[in-house]
Amino acid sequence: MLQLVYSWPDVISFFLQGVFRSALSRNEPPETFALPTVQEAIKPQKETVLVLEENQSLENALRPLLQELVSSAVQSGKKIMQYGNSLDSGESNCLITRLLDIVLYLCERGHVEGGMVFQLLEDLTEMSTIKDCKDIFGYIESQQDVLGKQELFGRGKLVMLRTCNQLLRRLSKANDVVFCGRIIMFLAHFFPLSERSALNIKGVFNTSNVTKYEKDAMDGISVDFNFYKTLWSLQEHFSNPALTYTNPAKWQKFSSNLAVVLSTFEAQPLSDDDGKLNNLDQEEDAAFNIKYLTSSKLMGLELKDPSFRRHILVQCLIFFDYLKVPGKNDKEGPTGGMKEEIKSCEERVKKLLEGIPPKGNEFLKSIEHILEREKNWVWWKRDGCLAFEKPPFEKKSGQAGGRKRKPRWRLGNKELSQLWKWAEQNPNVLTDPDRVRMPSITEYWKPLAEDMDPSAGIEEEYHHKSNRVYCWKGLRFSARQDLDGFARFSDYGIEGVVPSELLPPEVNAKFSSKPAEKVKRLKREDSKGASAQPKEPQVAATPETDGGGSGGDPEEGAVPMDSDNAAEDGQKRSPEEVSGPESGQCEPETDADDNMKTETTSRDARAGEK
Repeated sequence: MLQLVYSWPDVISFFLQGVFRSALSRNEPPETFALPTVQEAIKPQKETVLVLEENQSLENALRPLLQELVSSAVQSGKKIMQYGNSLDSGESNCLITRLLDIVLYLCERGHVEGGMVFQLLEDLTEMSTIKDCKDIFGYIESQQDVLGKQELFGRGKLVMLRTCNQLLRRLSKANDVVFCGRIIMFLAHFFPLSERSALNIKGVFNTSNVTKYEKDAMDGISVDFNFYKTLWSLQEHFSNPALTYTNPAKWQKFSSNLAVVLSTFEAQPLSDDDGKLNNLDQEEDAAFNIKYLTSSKLMGLELKDPSFRRHILVQCLIFFDYLKVPGKNDKEGPTGGMKEEIKSCEERVKKLLEGIPPKGNEFLKSIEHILEREKNWVWWKRDGCLAFEKPPFEKKSGQAGGRKRKPRWRLGNKELSQLWKWAEQNPNVLTDPDRVRMPSITEYWKPLAEDMDPSAGIEEEYHHKSNRVYCWKGLRFSARQDLDGFARFSDYGIEGVVPSELLPPEVNAKFSSKPAEKVKRLKREDSKGASAQPKEPQVAATPETDGGGSGGDPEEGAVPMDSDNAAEDGQKRSPEEVSGPESGQCEPETDADDNMKTETTSRDARAGEK
């Protein structure tokens, strides 16, 4: 007898499937029985939230259950998203939809892991045909707002992106255009605008999209085969513009081929009747073409097609728009000669687009508007894809109704009122020794005194006296607390304001002399210099006034001569006396008094001779 051996996880999975299978038959909203069903099946450690192992067990049970329901729908011959509907009642009671609704409710409320519903949707699309996937995707679109919530989006965005990309790979770009558009539109709404995964950050071109055309002419074809090859060879440059403008030979070839094509379009303008024959203004589907056929037999018809011409010319404008701003730096752009060619060709292309019926002028304006908006998109990507979304402004309850009033503050503004309030609550704040306070003169000038010490070797650039703000603040402090030091600023500059007790002895000696003594010495020197100039003429004129001539008694002229020499000796000593304070030695005032007495004696002697 054959015995079947099941593991414990399999037993749990079978049990969970049975519980959920019975729950699917209930005609009630999921919020009424979803959480009790989970609690009955798993008995979680926490009452309302499953832990990691419990989430894994639930997912392992629901995925086989979903596969079983899909198999039953296929065997019954019904569509997957209609399996279980009651034809008599006419109500939508699809079992798969019910299962997805239950899991979605549990994920939204945070009872189970948020990515579980995305995993079930991915499994469902992989098990279904393209026809059934359209109905499945309709369910995804209907639940877009719930799936896009932050608590679910962060857990399942990559799974949803993978699901949509797999669907796009399975679809035909020619036969399933509408479905592809639905998927792309869903991704555009589901993901935020600044989501980098949806952007071509590096600007990589789709070089795999190769346009194949005939290389050799066929017999019996009346079309100019050289023009045929020239026209379709432009697609090689349009598919990879970066390769064209970096290679001078390729650019020269593209420029010559484009000139031939534009000249042909100008030589064969289209009339209004050509536009009416194509019904571009009536049938919208006529304006949507995925890819044109490249057979040389169709060349004559395509040249008469306004949509075909617009297709080629719009590609030219996109190509030029990329060449004008291809990189982040201006050096990466085209050169001066290339810019002139681009400008002239662009003007010709716009003129041709404006002349193509119907509504050529309106079509050209629409294309220019699109390209202008595309520039904003390009610059946004280069700036790092900054987020566009901003948090909404939440109105406070007090602002909901009534007239808005300006807040009235006790001391004029919010900051001062708050500062005063803190002081009232803490009365010791002003007496706190750690608070910011005005420094004393000694504390403030200490850094400058240290810089003035020659042994410190502070360079002039890093000296505190070079800091204008520091000096200005120090003068304000000295004006309030040390008027004597502030007065020394006019004689010795900012270094003279520094208190003497902070300076070394050799530095302090330079600023120890009193400014009044210096002023007195300067006045004495000026008076000595003024009196020394008229002395010599007076001595020479004395004998003549007395009538003694040059041979007078030498004893009479000796006194003034000796007195003059004494005065000159006093003048010779006076520079030494002046230089004394500069070398750090303060001369007594008695020396200056002796000099004054000597000058007075000499003047009296001369007056007596006269």
